[in-house]
Amino acid sequence: MARYGQRPENALKRANEFMDLNKPARALDTLQEVFRNKKWAYNWSESVLEPIMFKYLELCVDLRKSHIAKEGLFQYRNMFQSVNVGSLEQVIRGYLRMAEERTESAREQSTQAVIDTDDLDNLATPESILLSAVSGEDAQDRSDRTILTPWVKFLWESYCQCLELLRTNAHVETLYHDIARMAFQFCLKYARKTEFRKLCDKLRKHLEDIRKASAQTGNVSISKPETQQLNLETRLFQLDCAIQMELWQEAYKAIEDIHNLMNMSKKTPVAKTMANYYGKLALVFWKAGHCLFHAAALLKLFQLSREMKKNITQEELQKMACRVLVAVLSVPLPSLHPEFDRFVETDKSPVEKAQRLAVLLGLAQPPTRTSLLKDVIRLNVVALASPQLQQLYSWLEVQFDPLNICHNVRSVVKALEDDPNSPLSQYSTALNDVALVRLIRQLAQCYDCVQFSRLLSLAATDDLFHLERLLVDCVRHNDMQIRVDHANKCVHFGVKAGGGEWCSTADEACGGAILQATPAEQVREQLVLAAEVLSRAVNALQPSLRRGE
Repeated sequence: MARYGQRPENALKRANEFMDLNKPARALDTLQEVFRNKKWAYNWSESVLEPIMFKYLELCVDLRKSHIAKEGLFQYRNMFQSVNVGSLEQVIRGYLRMAEERTESAREQSTQAVIDTDDLDNLATPESILLSAVSGEDAQDRSDRTILTPWVKFLWESYCQCLELLRTNAHVETLYHDIARMAFQFCLKYARKTEFRKLCDKLRKHLEDIRKASAQTGNVSISKPETQQLNLETRLFQLDCAIQMELWQEAYKAIEDIHNLMNMSKKTPVAKTMANYYGKLALVFWKAGHCLFHAAALLKLFQLSREMKKNITQEELQKMACRVLVAVLSVPLPSLHPEFDRFVETDKSPVEKAQRLAVLLGLAQPPTRTSLLKDVIRLNVVALASPQLQQLYSWLEVQFDPLNICHNVRSVVKALEDDPNSPLSQYSTALNDVALVRLIRQLAQCYDCVQFSRLLSLAATDDLFHLERLLVDCVRHNDMQIRVDHANKCVHFGVKAGGGEWCSTADEACGGAILQATPAEQVREQLVLAAEVLSRAVNALQPSLRRGE
């Protein structure tokens, strides 16, 4: 039996007396007796125990005793999670609100400790100069470390403890997800990247535990549509926070979680959710350097918006079409030997990676630059785009004009860069590189040798190093025969330009306007044609041999 009689009010009264004597630790011990004695605590209603719990948590916050607060909340949850969920929710929200208020107060105090100086004309006191010389930190850093950091740590521990307490109970499922969003906001507000990663892993583990757990009354079940929707909304909020904090790896993991939750759901997510998903997916792909999948995500967003948005204006449609077209044109020309990268990569082959990324877009096969260009034409994106971008498409994909292609593209890129608020300005570098590769391929069909000065003039650039890197990439990825002669300051394309009427496999894969094949490509094709003719001759002379095989 408790030391303060049969009624909990006596313990609360005794705790208040200790508070009057400025002994908060003794007051907390007194209230802790109420929840340690289970036989006693379970005999009283929430109307009696709720004020005691609020006082108990207030003392825990004042003393920054998060582990003692967890112990009391655990007992209170067991008492009222099935009887009065409202009281439990009110207590937990009140506890977190107190912790947040104290942390915010400490943040203001930390800033004020630096601002409140006796003499504004003498900010650099001898003490501050000595401390900065010894420790390497300024006054604000020291103030944060001594005043703010303990409260930030306490608030973080409070969020984690509340999430652990509520993770399996279906009665407080909404509260669990509210606290998860509050924790994400905490990480964003205080720039806690490490804690953000830990929080993401914690929620991912909780979801995995729910999937593995057997179905029991009162437990969270992932098969319920309400549970799936709550988890989806929380992951979307997590994705937003990860993007704002520029944690792109966590953003990608959140996208994978969102995709798995959408596949788990029996009903298709609403168009607004899918539009948000494709928009964020396009941003993450761009930050990861996956230009191809970035363009594919924007194309998906364009299709969805045009089909689902009823009152879409022509201006909005043109704006979206312009971005899709520029994104597709910015995709680098494909490599003819993607299997080479398999010997360089350490974890997974490019094919496996592309397949995983295609699944996130709901595609059966990874897209290609050629397939995206066909979709752009099929969906009438080119016609919907601005005349300037239609001309850009013609220069890069239709016309054969090596003398003017880079100058023409550079004029469009400059117009895009002049509007820094436009989302199209981010594609300027990629568009210039595509134009340079197009220039190199077209020059190889016309010239045997080009001087550096002439090449730089046609490329509308003075960065010879970058141009040489693109020449090497063309040799490595696109089977081009190029030799850079630094002694004579020129570039040799093959041996001698021939006059074939056909295009090679490399030209077909890279697309664009074709004038004629390079000598090396002609020789390669001649050998292939000779092999085919010999094969047909053998089949005609010895048909029995073919049947035997």
